[in-house]
Amino acid sequence: MQEIIEAAWQDRELLKDSTTLATINEVIEQLDKGKLRVAQPMGNGDWQVNEWVKKAVILYFPTREMVTTYAGPLEFYDKMALKSNYKELGIRVVPHAVARYGSYISPGVILMPSYVNIGAYIAEGTMVDTWATVGSCAQIGKHVHLSGGVGIGGVLEPVQAAPVIIEDHAFIGSRCIVVEGVRVGEAAVLGAGVTITMSTKIIDVTGDTPIEHKGYVPARSVVIPGSYTKKFAAGDFQVPCALIIGQRKPSTDLKTSLNDALREYNVAV
Repeated sequence: MQEIIEAAWQDRELLKDSTTLATINEVIEQLDKGKLRVAQPMGNGDWQVNEWVKKAVILYFPTREMVTTYAGPLEFYDKMALKSNYKELGIRVVPHAVARYGSYISPGVILMPSYVNIGAYIAEGTMVDTWATVGSCAQIGKHVHLSGGVGIGGVLEPVQAAPVIIEDHAFIGSRCIVVEGVRVGEAAVLGAGVTITMSTKIIDVTGDTPIEHKGYVPARSVVIPGSYTKKFAAGDFQVPCALIIGQRKPSTDLKTSLNDALREYNVAV
């Protein structure tokens, strides 16, 4: 399949070929069933991005035709089908949650009114809370809580760009934004309103001197919004950052609320 996808990526005329079309459809079907992933853990803390799978997702769009669909009195006009058979899949879906075909959602996941885009992967036991969005190709681990209004960014192009990765047992607080291929480590806690891009400074302030990270929130970190002073031509101004104020303690069990995790550090939420 990879060879056929790579050939079509180089020559879009191949999108008229029946074998190519069947292969693209098969890749999307395997994504939908969780048999393929845009990115996968390698077991040593690293992740492998499967660029050819992302290419298949991109090539899928021009092969689809616009159609009108209805949900009661609501009308939609789009190229992409939606997931179905949630009962058989063991997924709880609260109106008006929407997930596109080609996203994988594990049994035991709860979708409150939310949106999951094509290529995304959501592992078992995760809660996608009200008005949270999981962008294209984002990878969400087991027993993650995406709180209300969380924005997990999607990525298709450039194909070499890594998707956003939220590892197992992480807790992402209300209205957080995580984009541009940022990886949030296992069991990390992001307090409400944290915004992290690949250029955001993630500063560990738990020691005598600050330690700066970019693009990665270390496992078990407790993170809140912060700011630092940056000089511009017009003067000195405050720029947003994320502050690591501690580590999730053994006393904070994995079922804890975000409030409890932050209160251990006397942080108001």
